[in-house]
Amino acid sequence: MQNNQSQTEFSQLREQTGLSIEDLSGTLGFSTRTLYRWDRGETKPRQAAIIVLKNIAARKRESIPEEAKFEFIDLFAGIGGLRRGFNLIGGKCVFTSEWNKYSQQTYRANFESEHEIAGDITQINAAEIPVHDVLLAGFPCQPFSIAGVSKKNALNRPHGFLCEAQGTLFFDVARIIEYHRPKAFLLENVKNLVNHDKGKTFKIIHHVLKEELGYHIRYKVIDARSWVPQHRERIFIAGFREKCDFSFDNFAIPDPVSGPRLGTVLHPENGSEPEEMPYTLGEKALVSPKYTLSDLLWNYLQGYAEKHRKKGNGFGFGLVGPDDVARTLSARYYKDGSEILVRQEGRNPRRLTPRECARLMGFDKPDGKDFIIPVSDTQAYKQFGNAVAVPVVSSIARHMAHRITGEPQQLQVFPTHEELAACG
Repeated sequence: MQNNQSQTEFSQLREQTGLSIEDLSGTLGFSTRTLYRWDRGETKPRQAAIIVLKNIAARKRESIPEEAKFEFIDLFAGIGGLRRGFNLIGGKCVFTSEWNKYSQQTYRANFESEHEIAGDITQINAAEIPVHDVLLAGFPCQPFSIAGVSKKNALNRPHGFLCEAQGTLFFDVARIIEYHRPKAFLLENVKNLVNHDKGKTFKIIHHVLKEELGYHIRYKVIDARSWVPQHRERIFIAGFREKCDFSFDNFAIPDPVSGPRLGTVLHPENGSEPEEMPYTLGEKALVSPKYTLSDLLWNYLQGYAEKHRKKGNGFGFGLVGPDDVARTLSARYYKDGSEILVRQEGRNPRRLTPRECARLMGFDKPDGKDFIIPVSDTQAYKQFGNAVAVPVVSSIARHMAHRITGEPQQLQVFPTHEELAACG
């Protein structure tokens, strides 16, 4: 017999979120048919779905609507790392594009939006995108090269900007900037963008943004280890339509030597944090055994590392403890977890849990669990591995803020690592 209390709870929570059954289907990962049955009380809802609904409802209740200082768009949005930083300085997101359905699911679960998430940006006309002050994009970098102008002329094809960037996702960022002429933008990519194709790729990107689109460009490769216990080098490219004194030279970066260590984001396993299934279990909230490597996988990784060590190569696993700083979390972490394996006394090492990944990337504060993870472990690992470190973006957003809003520049300080990690 259906528990009416559970049914009432589901219906009430759904109303509190302000989301339709169709919206929730994408967020929760269940079919609309299943959700309608839960809503009508015909079947009992999954507890995991109730937890996600409670988190969404609580987030909505706690959000205090304020007049936006500026509006921005979020391209190649992933799970919203860039958005979180610019929300904090008074920005309002008016357009989101993300093609991956699982990333969309996590994004919807964590952000209040008055707009639908658009899919493939290559299929979206720039005129359909709302007017905005700032463009954010963590665009993927696909290899491309410069073709000879003479060949293009012979084929009666365009060259320069259209030729050099054609077929790349950067082209879609550039065409939107060209159409809307936002006041500013922030682009993010992997460190290797600078050296890709012997520097030709970045040279083209810089030329397009500066010479062809006329923006004033500054860029810097930043290692997130000053904010989070992880080596994560990414290039950030800031652009302004009008000439200004913005520079990364005076960007405040906390001392990495005194930065946080992995122990700040790991589950303490001593009962000081509540159990969070399926990541931790029992009174002491011990990490679930499913994250411990099997004998087969652990033996394979050790053998693989030894084979390459004998050849003089550096390939191998990254074994870490509470006092260490981790390697870069990658999107392939779900495969074997080899880049970040946590030591365990008397047992094989383990992977990080998705909750620990959320903390490692700054989506949660070091001991927090507010960020909603509605997807499988495999998808969560991919999402966090592809994401930006939120505290880094938050710091850059504050550094850019007065050039965007026109408000007086605030004195730069070095916030505590806990404050920076909590800024999401």
